Amino acid sequence: MSTLANLPGLRVDAENPNHHLWDNHGTWFLHYTIHPTPFTKERIRRSLGTKDVRVARERRDHFFATLASNAAAKAVATTRKEVAA
Repeated sequence: MSTLANLPGLRVDAENPNHHLWDNHGTWFLHYTIHPTPFTKERIRRSLGTKDVRVARERRDHFFATLASNAAAKAVATTRKEVAA
């Protein structure tokens, strides 16, 4: 889960292997909060489509890795635009 360190504002309890996971009657969901503006927040719950906690953890980690990769790509693109201007 080293990619989680690349996401500012993402709170992770290192002692809890099921952080951001929520069991809803046997099906695992990814549960996190976003802040679309400085004054609002939105809770997101997204089904991981599995009843197996190990698969849920893998899918959660993949989701956050993709999120970190997209954030890094966006930061690079923004930097390039600033340099070109």
